[in-house]
This record gives sequence, structure tokens and C-alpha cells, in this order.
Amino acid sequence: MISLGVEEEYLLVDPVTGLPVPLVEDVSRAAGLGAFAERGEVQDELLQAQVEVATPVCWSLEEVGGHLLRLRHALASAAEQNGCRIAATGVAPVRGSQPVPVTPTRRYLRMEVEAGQLVDEQLICGMHVHVGVPDPETAVAVLNRTRAWLPTLLAMSVNSPLWDGLDTGFASWRTIVFGRWPVSGPPPHFDGYPDYERRLDALVTSGVIADRAQVYWQARLSDRYPTVEVRCLDVQLRADDAVMLAAVVRALVATAIAEEKAGVELTPWEPEILHAANWHAARHGLNSTLVGRDGLPRSSGDALCSLLQHITPALEEAGDLREVDALVHRLLRDGTPADRQRRALADGGLTGLIDLITGTTTPD
Repeated sequence: MISLGVEEEYLLVDPVTGLPVPLVEDVSRAAGLGAFAERGEVQDELLQAQVEVATPVCWSLEEVGGHLLRLRHALASAAEQNGCRIAATGVAPVRGSQPVPVTPTRRYLRMEVEAGQLVDEQLICGMHVHVGVPDPETAVAVLNRTRAWLPTLLAMSVNSPLWDGLDTGFASWRTIVFGRWPVSGPPPHFDGYPDYERRLDALVTSGVIADRAQVYWQARLSDRYPTVEVRCLDVQLRADDAVMLAAVVRALVATAIAEEKAGVELTPWEPEILHAANWHAARHGLNSTLVGRDGLPRSSGDALCSLLQHITPALEEAGDLREVDALVHRLLRDGTPADRQRRALADGGLTGLIDLITGTTTPD
């Protein structure tokens, strides 16, 4: 069995107005010292209206789901104690007239000086999936073999259509905001681990980024753990959708490892096609076509069927197929989280939207 870990980022918002509130220190302290979360599982983020949770190393989907629910409950309870709520949305749907303060660490303060308004607008929340890999060379091979599936994963996860109270026309506005950093988007193809290291070193040496942590590719090797980290996903409204996406990512990694061991030939995607496919997925989610490996459009349903067919042996081996299949079919039937946000705003206005994005995290 391959190890698995998930990180989720949330916004802290006013329960009435939905505006981001800079209460991360109070909320993190309350959650980190409470009965439901360990200190290291709750972490600060760039802005003081953001907070991140990280599961321990997991081996089953049941573990992942249990930890995410536990951590959401701990943070939601702490937020309620401090007069706010945590919102599971890819971007802040409304913002105030003044920027949210930066978390006062040396690294974040430096980013504020260097990136200005980009930092002010970084009110975005993602979901990161860490999957264990046996060695760095295999990890780079996994990056090469999974990068073509990143647009499909993004289309499945879209949860950020609204910005400044208006519909952006994009299903994942978070992807567009995050794509403005100098090193972002789908990763390139690498000629092995030495090539990966050389290119990361060159990026840092250029002085454009301060450190490797600012390599914001949608998939990368973790510098802290022996994992591949997939970062293209918007944070999810529901914990079970997060579990489904984590299972799909693990199955993609397991399939890539198996293909690498078997010597299956890989034809790299042209970078311009991959970037275009990624933009298209952020624009439409599952409500249009997705770009296939041949560069041609195909229906989103066909694209998801191809993905499931590709990873079915890995899902079966992990015992995840039935759960993933059911949740993917629910996604196709009910729509993406972005679709649900748009429906909530149309049906209930801002109040309905706030209830949706905080409803799955509000403690019972």
C-alpha cells in the first residue's frame, strides 16, 4: 500500500458578510490546543485570514476522511469561539476595501515587499495531496507520467467561480490567481532527477524566487517528505470529495510507478498544449470539453471515463474502486463545487452562498 496525506486550506470569514477576517492566530491557537487536533496539524498561511490543516500519514481512505472531518471540526469549533467561520472555497467570494494583513513571518513579509498586490489578492485556498514514492528518480518519473492528467484533476475539483461578489466566468479563479506567480502551472518534463535538481537550483539562483518553496508547480517533489505533491486542486466543499480526489491522485501515482517499472513508453505532452488544457479546465470545469492527450477536445464525461479506466487496476489493488466510482458518478450527476456555488448565489444570494461554503465545516 502507498502512503497518503492531505493538506487543506480554508478562509476565515465573517458569518454575516462573508468578508475575510484576520483571526488566524486566535483560531489556530484554539484549534491547536484543543482536544481534536495536534499542534502540528494546524498551520498558518500567507495571509491572516487563511489557515491550513495537514493530516498525518495515512494508508486508507477511511483514515484520510476521518482526519479531515476531525480537523475541520476542530477548526470550525475554534472559529465559532472567535466569532467567525471557516469557509471551504477556492477563493474569497467577497473582499473588503482594505487588504488582509500578512502573517508576520520573515518569509511572508519578504514576499509582501516583492510581490505587492499579488500578495494582497492571495485569498485563495487549495488542496494538496502527498503520495509516497520509493526514491527521487521514481518521483520524477511520476511527475512526467501524471502531468498530462492535471487538467482533468483540476476540472473535477473546481470550487472558486466568484470574486468580489461577481461571477468571474471561470470555474477555478484560484488557478488564474495562483498562475501569476513566476513559477506556477503544470510542471515541465524532466530528464531524470539530476535534471529536476539542476533546474530548481537555477530558478533559485536567478533571484526571481527566494527559495524552493516558491516553486508553485501544480505537481512537484516535496522537500520535506519522500512524496510527490499534487497541488492543482481547489479545496473542496465536502470532505468526501476531498477523499475521492486523494484516492484518484494516489492511483495515478501507483499507475505511473507501475508503468515506469514495466518500461511503458511515454510521449511527453507539448508544454503549450498542457498549459492551454489547464486554462480551459479552470475556465469551464466539467461544463465543456477537456483537452485530450492528442490535443483534441473530448467531452468531460469521456475524459473522466478515460481517467478511471487508466487507474482502475490501482484503485482495485487499494480497495478504493467502489467508493471512487460512486463519488465520481455523483460529481457528474450533481456538478462540481463551482456549480453548487453558482446555484447557491442564484437561489439564496450572498446569505445562501455563505451558508454553502461554511455549511460543511460548521460544527454540529
